[in-house]
This record gives sequence, C-alpha cells and structure tokens, in this order.
Amino acid sequence: MIPFLTPGTASIFGTRSCQMTAIDKHIEAPKIAENDATSKQIRGSSLLAFGKFLSVGLNLATQVLLVRYLTKSDYGSWTYALAAVAFFQTFSTLGLKRSISRFLPIFHEKEEFDKLFGTIALAIATILISGLIIITVVFISPELISQLISGNKQPALLLLILVFLVPVEAIDGLFIGIFASFMRPGAIFFRKHVLAPLLKLAVVLLLILLEKDVYFVAYGYLFGSLIGVLIYAKILSGLLHQQGLRQHLSLNSINIPFKEIFLFTIPLLSSDLLEILMHSMDTFILGYFHGTTEVAAYQVVLPAARVNKMVMRSFALLYTPLLARLFAKNDYLEINNLYWRTTIWIAVMSFPIFLMTFSLAKPVTSFFYGERYESSWVFLQLLSFGYYLNVLLGFNSRTLTVLGKLRYIMIINLVVVIANLIGNLLLIPRYGALGATIATVGSMI
Repeated sequence: MIPFLTPGTASIFGTRSCQMTAIDKHIEAPKIAENDATSKQIRGSSLLAFGKFLSVGLNLATQVLLVRYLTKSDYGSWTYALAAVAFFQTFSTLGLKRSISRFLPIFHEKEEFDKLFGTIALAIATILISGLIIITVVFISPELISQLISGNKQPALLLLILVFLVPVEAIDGLFIGIFASFMRPGAIFFRKHVLAPLLKLAVVLLLILLEKDVYFVAYGYLFGSLIGVLIYAKILSGLLHQQGLRQHLSLNSINIPFKEIFLFTIPLLSSDLLEILMHSMDTFILGYFHGTTEVAAYQVVLPAARVNKMVMRSFALLYTPLLARLFAKNDYLEINNLYWRTTIWIAVMSFPIFLMTFSLAKPVTSFFYGERYESSWVFLQLLSFGYYLNVLLGFNSRTLTVLGKLRYIMIINLVVVIANLIGNLLLIPRYGALGATIATVGSMI
C-alpha cells in the first residue's frame, strides 16, 4: 500500500531527492571523467594500432624489396649495422625517454611548467651530447669494429653512415613521448605510421630503379629521418601554442629536476640494457662467430615476429602518460581498470597475428623472403611464440615503472640479462641462428 503524501511532505521528499541527486552527481563526476580518460586512451591507442598496421604493411613491403634485391651478405651487413645503431641509442638517451612519458604528464597535471620545460631541455641536451660522443667513438675506431665481424668490413663502413641516426632517431623518439604525454595520437599517427614508412619505401624503390648499392639505402634512411624530425619540431611548436604553454616558456624560469629524474631513470637503464641485449647482442655474437650470412638468416624474420607486439607498442604510447596522471591523483582503482582493459584489448587484437606468424610460419617465410631464407621459418615460429606470450601478460613492467617499483624491475632485468648472455655464448657458436633464437625466446619467457 502506498502511503498518502501531503503536499508538504511531497515537497520535502522532492527537495531531499534533488539534493541526493546532486550529491550523487558530484560523487560520480570524477569517476565518469576518469572512465572517459580511459576510453579516450583506448580510442587513441586504437588509432595508433590502426596506424601501426598501416606502417607494418609499408615496412614489410620495404623489407621484402630490400631482401630480394640485396645479396644475403649485403642484407646481413645492413641489419648488423642497424643493430649497432639500436645498441648505441640505448645509451644516447640514458633512459630519459621513459622519464618523458612519466614526468611530463605529472608536471602538467600539477601545473609545474618550469619543471616540464626543464625535463624537455635536459632530455635534448643529453641526447645531443651523448650522440656526439658515440659518433666520435665510432669514427676513431672503425678497425676495431671490423674485427668484431667475421671476414667482412662492410658493416663497419655502413655504421659510419648510420651512426648519425643515433641522435636523430633519439630526438624523434623524444618528440613521440611529448605528443603522447599531451594525448595527441594524431600527430604520432601521421609522422610515425604514415610519413616515416613512406619515406623508407621511396628510398628502397629508388635503390632498385637506379640500381644502387646498400650504401645508398643508408644515406636515404638518414635523410628521411632528418626530414621527419624537422616536421615533428613544427608540429610541436603548434602544440605548445594550442595548449597555452608558450606563455610559461622562459629560459630564466626553467627548473631542471636533475635529481628527481635521474634517480628514476638510472635504475631503469637495466630495462633498456635488457631490451638491447635481447635484440642486438645475439646479432653481434652471430656476426663474430658465423659472419653476415648467418646474421641475415636470423634477422630476416625478426620484423615479422615483432609484428606480434605491434598492437601492444601502439597502446603503450598513450598508456604510460595516462597511468602517470592517474598515479598523480592516487587513483589506484582506475589504474587497475586501465591495466586490465588494455591487456584484454591487446591480447585479442594480437591473436590473429600470432596465428599467422606461428601456425603459418613456413609458408609466410617462403612467400615473403624467397627460397634463400626458407629455413628461417623455424626462427619465426619460435620468436612469435615468445613475443605473444609477452603480449598476454600486459604492461607489467611499464606499470611497475610508473608506480616507482624500480627494485623489482632491476632484479628481474639483471637475472634475464645474465641468462640471455650465457645462453647466447653457449648456443650460438655451435648452433648459429637457431642458438640465438632459442636463447632469445628463453630469455623472453
């Protein structure tokens, strides 16, 4: 039975109802905003994932053309030089690439603009100084580098050209971190997933049409990267104006938080060292014991295997800055929500790629790379398994990094680095590329 309400009691209940509704809205507003932020991150990451699919297709076409045009020895020399560039890039940033994605969103959220610009200035200065040192070292010791490669000086000569990519691509990565921090996936989409692969494809097409050698590709890649950095600089200038940050930019007010940043980044150098050892050291050891032909057999399938992490890497660009903003608000409930939603998305979206590169490894290898590399299908299958397992476990390392749990990361990285080195040194001399694959996949797992 419904009790009778007088106009007075109805008015009271109506007032209280409105008050409670207002309170509920006040309580729910932050949660709605946070869910919107997570949804925005997923939408932006989905755009970058689509861009990654696009760039992977263009890069795959570029690689296939390059593999089929160059001799096996030339292609091995090319990939060896690129592995050396990746190795040097690890030390050119001193881990500051990670600090950009973490500290810029926090300083922006707290409106500490002096520290925001100080962090950017510190990263640029570090890249330029370390890049100059690395270039100098390479140019004064080319003979030493040649001695590390079995019977071939070509990789060292290519490195004399490609070493200039170290500071250029480090600054390019810095710009990507800045755009991700301000949640601007569109700028990243255009530069990273459209312009960059198109420039590389154009270089390789010119290589074939003009019947040039591998050194032409090295100069072309360097020139294309320089163009990309200049375009990024132009876009960044517009972004600072759009965000209203230019008015806060003053050389006199810049505050460089040396201690805060380096106490965070130096321990994380172990993560960078781990990544580079997993993907470069095996190439160096292969080159020393077996030469560039065996390097080519191993390196040729690595891009296809890494496609399994394509979605994960696309989501990572926006995941870290958003996680940092949530951490600045101490919103661990939303951090948990962000972590699991992102993990599920990348696992599901990456599964078809895993099926293709694992179950169809043999026909995929033969179709794209030809009979010369047909035996490399086993390497593709094993590497794909290792990469997809990493995808299934989500952004564990990135989450721990943003939350400041550096001790766990350092211990794990140290153990894996030692295991990887021991595995490579034991297996590569006897089994060549297969040994490198087993050691790398074992370290991943």
